[in-house]
Amino acid sequence: MQLELIHRHGSYCEAVWGGATLFRYTYRPDVAPVEGPKPYFHPLRTLRGNVVTAFRPHDHRWHHGLAMTLTDVSGENFWGGPTYVPEQGYVQLDNVGRQVHAAWRRVEAAGEAEGGDSPQPEAGAEQNRSGVALVEALEWLGAGGEHLLNEERAIRVVAVNPGKGYWTLEFTTQLVNVAGEALEIGSPTTRGRPNAGYGGLFWRGPRSFRGGKVIGPGGRDGEEANMGASGPWLAFVGRHDEVDDASTLIFVDSPHNPRYPAKWFVRSEPYACVSFAFMFDEIYKLGPGERLSLAHRIVIADGAWDRETIETVASREQAGFESR
Repeated sequence: MQLELIHRHGSYCEAVWGGATLFRYTYRPDVAPVEGPKPYFHPLRTLRGNVVTAFRPHDHRWHHGLAMTLTDVSGENFWGGPTYVPEQGYVQLDNVGRQVHAAWRRVEAAGEAEGGDSPQPEAGAEQNRSGVALVEALEWLGAGGEHLLNEERAIRVVAVNPGKGYWTLEFTTQLVNVAGEALEIGSPTTRGRPNAGYGGLFWRGPRSFRGGKVIGPGGRDGEEANMGASGPWLAFVGRHDEVDDASTLIFVDSPHNPRYPAKWFVRSEPYACVSFAFMFDEIYKLGPGERLSLAHRIVIADGAWDRETIETVASREQAGFESR
């Protein structure tokens, strides 16, 4: 069985396995400017078809499934919604930016590339020969249209294991400062709000995952033990409404990332979410022309996995960063 790719030009790409959609990646979103328009994954599904993302939940309309986003880039808010202001709390400001799709560099499924500007296959690409690979160029524009960052992101399905009931999504990005001056990447925590260091690649889980189980390395269990803690991986186990089933997601950081291992922003109450927060409580300074490179993997699995299984698969996925 092969992965297939559906591309609705000007709108989204879908990865399909055995006739079922694993993810839809919307690259030209139709949302209000205040939500910080950005490409996003939704729905994101397990191999059994269970949805593991939420889109525009009523409590935070700017939470868009799984998305790469930043809360504070020298005062510009690419997260969406209000901005944390010391001594005032969250205030809706005229500082919400947007990410704009510029071009596809590569759109590939089953080893056949679409478009004339695709590069030659990368070393090690044979592991993805029957998979999906997308490479996209984007521009990050401030609220007033200021061009702050160029981005090239790569999206790959690097493993599908129906025998063990999971598949793995790899997300890599290179952000280049084109603002002509240094940029400071921060979070509400760097502005003074404790345990609010969210940013980076961010996942919002479905409503039924509320109260789910958070599992971290070193025997750390629960939201409180893992919030703001560093670790090479973090797992979330949640249950689904309507069906008698559970799903497990493992978020895996690359050893090559700056500030590895990642600090985690995670909640199971009042809703489920996880983000790779390299700027959790320390501003990341990006000089003019400098490049920030990040790589992450997310394992999307059917069933409620135990710690031993999670640790085994997380270790294998970390080794996968070395093989690319």
